[in-house]
Amino acid sequence: MSIILQTNNLAKTYNPGTPAQVEALKPTTLGIRQGLFTAIIGRSGSGKSTLLHLLGALDRPSAGTIILGSQDVFSLNDRDLAIVRRQKVGFVFQAYNLLLEYTARENILLPLNLDGRDAPKDRFDQIIDLLGIRDRLDHYPNQLSGGEQQRVAIARALVTAPDILLADEPTGNLDSKTGDQVMRLLRDSAKALNQTLIIVTHDPGITAMADVLITLDSGNVVSIKDRTA
Repeated sequence: MSIILQTNNLAKTYNPGTPAQVEALKPTTLGIRQGLFTAIIGRSGSGKSTLLHLLGALDRPSAGTIILGSQDVFSLNDRDLAIVRRQKVGFVFQAYNLLLEYTARENILLPLNLDGRDAPKDRFDQIIDLLGIRDRLDHYPNQLSGGEQQRVAIARALVTAPDILLADEPTGNLDSKTGDQVMRLLRDSAKALNQTLIIVTHDPGITAMADVLITLDSGNVVSIKDRTA
């Protein structure tokens, strides 16, 4: 499989040159293979979320580059970078980040509306059926369970047909049964839609599903285990 996302000496330092300086991510070079499920693991403070945010271009690095496809994403200005995020990358976070005044349907379609695009009906139907939320589309977030809200957040991430789907502790606010169901839906949806899935997690159940395990410690990648090799 080809490399869809490549980092080259990617690093992030907070508060550089001050007594509060923190090297959250030390120079890191790695390749994420297209179509696989990669889990990023490590202790709290190891740099997992920092790496994920950089991979999704939610934050700019202190040094190094990220190549998405053939595009050096951090060579772009903020406006063009925002377009890449909307069109190429989907995000699922522990907090669902749904707009309370929007229905589930409106929340799902929001990224497309921001781009002035319509959702292809067959894709929209495929996603909501995969996630089992067709009968909840006209409900508002406060009318949905935690698991249903997370499914809506996943649908919102999938509907733009991103090349890469990033998730930061996506089951952290859910009970174990619902979390397992959501995780399997996330994995199966990404596979059905031929997307690359990258997840930060502490959950051994999630790591057991992954094709590739990247372990961080103190801002360093200390191991990469490819289970497909």
